[in-house]
Amino acid sequence: MGRTGETIRKIATIELLSARRIEMFSDIREFEVKLAVKEIYNKSNKLNGVVKMEMKEWFANLIMNIMVKILFGVQYIDNDNKERSKAHKAIRRFVEKALKETAKEIDCLGEEWLVEHKRKRKLRVNKSGDEEDFMDVMLSICEDKDLPGGFDADTIIKATCMSMLLASVDTTMVTLTWTLSSLLNNYQSLKKAQDELDTHVGKNRWVQESDIKNLVYLQAIVNESFRLYPAAPVLLPRESIEDCVVSGYDIPKGTRLLVNI
Repeated sequence: MGRTGETIRKIATIELLSARRIEMFSDIREFEVKLAVKEIYNKSNKLNGVVKMEMKEWFANLIMNIMVKILFGVQYIDNDNKERSKAHKAIRRFVEKALKETAKEIDCLGEEWLVEHKRKRKLRVNKSGDEEDFMDVMLSICEDKDLPGGFDADTIIKATCMSMLLASVDTTMVTLTWTLSSLLNNYQSLKKAQDELDTHVGKNRWVQESDIKNLVYLQAIVNESFRLYPAAPVLLPRESIEDCVVSGYDIPKGTRLLVNI
């Protein structure tokens, strides 16, 4: 799985995490954030300005909306559509680490999306347009190619997309929840962040991603949250592929390594 994993990491880095791709997906992020904030606003209006929200769930739904759109090009939550509602519940259980129980359901969901992408791909005149989602990109790169590791392209595409979904939702949700909790427990820091927003953004428009470069204190809050509460304190296990020496220690081939970040 080593060569396959390295190939997939390169694809993900270039096609999903590059500065160009991140900028391309800005409209999706902006749309979903506005939609989520309006949800709170509408609820507060119905309850005379007071609304109780489970923020961890709110963050999870927001991030999943964004990532499912980026990865698969589909709208995640639609209460009026039974099939999408079913997908919603399956993904939630998947992200909440009920992996064994939902593995078959998630694979079927990924297969449906993959088949639909292949169908649209055959009909599409321009197969390399900038509007492609990540599954489209994976198809362009992997379909009809001999991949290392002996795995077929469909399996690699589904596994990679679902892994990206799980990794992005869980870590971002945890980080945002800790950041908000820390601010609520440190009123002076919260007030400084609000004052900075009032100064550089004002109260008459939405915050834009382009504003972030001017929000120095907010950036510091996020960095401090990363430092205090890393979403994954211990990295995924690594294994040395050959004998080596690290800081004077002999590390035999096959040694399992856990890195505390």
